[in-house]
Amino acid sequence: MTLKHRKKNKMRKLNKQLSEEQKARGVIFCSTLSKYNIEQSTDTKHEVFKSDSDKDDQIRRLLDDSFFNASPFKYNIVRGL
Repeated sequence: MTLKHRKKNKMRKLNKQLSEEQKARGVIFCSTLSKYNIEQSTDTKHEVFKSDSDKDDQIRRLLDDSFFNASPFKYNIVRGL
């Protein structure tokens, strides 16, 4: 019997600027996980605010693409760095 191994996705990071609306709300970093290279309304979005006490840890974790390699997402669209 042969076992088939599921191929891991290698997530790709895309860098963009924060939107004016995000800046107005106090967002300093945003990571959007998407199957496409353009953000969709159904994507998973994580926002980090300047008032968050653990903002450095949140940003570090969200920048670690290897954590998401087993997910169905292909892109980590990063805004704010």
